[in-house]
Amino acid sequence: MDGTPSGDTRDWGPFGRPLFDDPKARALSRVGVVDVGSNSVRMVVFNGAARSPAYFFNEKVMAGLGTGMAETGRLNPKGRERALAALKRFTALAEGMGLPPLTAVATAAVREAEDGPEFAEEVLRETGLNLFVIDGEEEARLSAQGVLLGWPGAYGLVCDIGGSSMELAELREGEVHKRLSSKLGPQRLKTVKGGKAGLKAHLKREVAALAEVMGEQRDRLFLVGGSWRAIARIDMDRRGYPLAVLHEYRMSRKALYATIAYIEENDPADLRARTGLSESRMALVPLAAQVLKYLVREFKPRDIAVSSYGIREGMLYEQMPQELRDRDPLIEACRFAEYKDARMPGFGRRLFEFVQPLFAAKGGIDRRLIKAACLLHDVSWRAHPDYRHEVCFDEATRANLGGMTHQERVFLGVALLHRYKNNRTDSPFEPLFELLDDTALQKAEILGKAMRFGAMLTASEDEKMGSLRFFPKKKALELRLAPGTRDLYGEVAESRLKALADALDVKDLVVKGR
Repeated sequence: MDGTPSGDTRDWGPFGRPLFDDPKARALSRVGVVDVGSNSVRMVVFNGAARSPAYFFNEKVMAGLGTGMAETGRLNPKGRERALAALKRFTALAEGMGLPPLTAVATAAVREAEDGPEFAEEVLRETGLNLFVIDGEEEARLSAQGVLLGWPGAYGLVCDIGGSSMELAELREGEVHKRLSSKLGPQRLKTVKGGKAGLKAHLKREVAALAEVMGEQRDRLFLVGGSWRAIARIDMDRRGYPLAVLHEYRMSRKALYATIAYIEENDPADLRARTGLSESRMALVPLAAQVLKYLVREFKPRDIAVSSYGIREGMLYEQMPQELRDRDPLIEACRFAEYKDARMPGFGRRLFEFVQPLFAAKGGIDRRLIKAACLLHDVSWRAHPDYRHEVCFDEATRANLGGMTHQERVFLGVALLHRYKNNRTDSPFEPLFELLDDTALQKAEILGKAMRFGAMLTASEDEKMGSLRFFPKKKALELRLAPGTRDLYGEVAESRLKALADALDVKDLVVKGR
């Protein structure tokens, strides 16, 4: 499956063997989770590579269970009806998909409402779904674990905002430490008395109390939750940001303050029209923005990152053995894509070994990105040849791949674009190229052209395809062909090698073993 003989213990050094054939990984191949929150009820079915699963199914209903609860102490009656209807649908879908039993949790609204236990009993009676009502600290822990699904070894402060509550959790060395829950959800803040001055005093006091418990948190602030994502979407609109992917989107404190002012100055209907946010979500944004402003002022994080992974992903992470948790989510997702979609699964490893000497010098490319590109180099072969380069770029920049910054997404996309096309002139993706500097663009082009040439040697039966040696100071490139690749080095391969040499600014190109 991974291109090595059965029982072969050789591997890609620090990257580790694939785990798709491991029973522990296979048991997680399709898992359904349900999150019953104050604003929404959502079901997600994860599928594929266990460490970095794809979203096989993802559906949300804005039920509004917590609407008005601060005044009544009870779940919103209409919200109860909508939530129950959604849960009936989800259990029917899960049965139709042949899923194992759904794991379902309920958060602030159900745990705090007078009729919360009654609602949980009704759900069990009507759907057979056992709704686990978790406390605030457990909610914070699961949300933080969701962040760890995408950022193994992450450190910083995770902040998950819902409708009725907001949770904080500290991450250090890839583990969850201090955590707490607060009543700073925007639905609850609507009841704060005293107008703007009263809200300001309330937020200042409550956030200061949170800081006393959590201590200094000057690292990254991870934002989890729909209201935070909505603010990030508005920040993208304000900046004219070219990549519409929220996961791993970064904001500075200065940029965030500018966006909060932008929200205050603009009509909510106009913001909705430009960003595609729902009316119910937009209604919570102004209050959520005020909460975030006070959080950032108090904790002064070095940067702010949006996480699309939260409590649902944390529920999946909870079921993973430690061996799986320790894996790189980007590499596991790319490896699974190669296994599933490439014409010759396993060749990505040999291609990696073949091209990496080009980047051995100081200041080369992160080995993860080289490996990811090599694993993905052939997964889009079904696309029309005239559009493969575009399909590759689009997949790399928009697919559900964890463990990458936006700049790394674009780098990977440019490399894969050049795997199928020699140049990127007049590309429809030019605005995205601006996320990379000229040096990064050049390195991505070199990697793409190296893969484009290496793919010509796919049919070799030798363990090795041959070798490349690059001498940057001498501006020299040497190709040594293995015996099994000699007949594969024809006119097209020679042309592609020349294109690679030109990208490297090579003056002396030598081919040995012909």
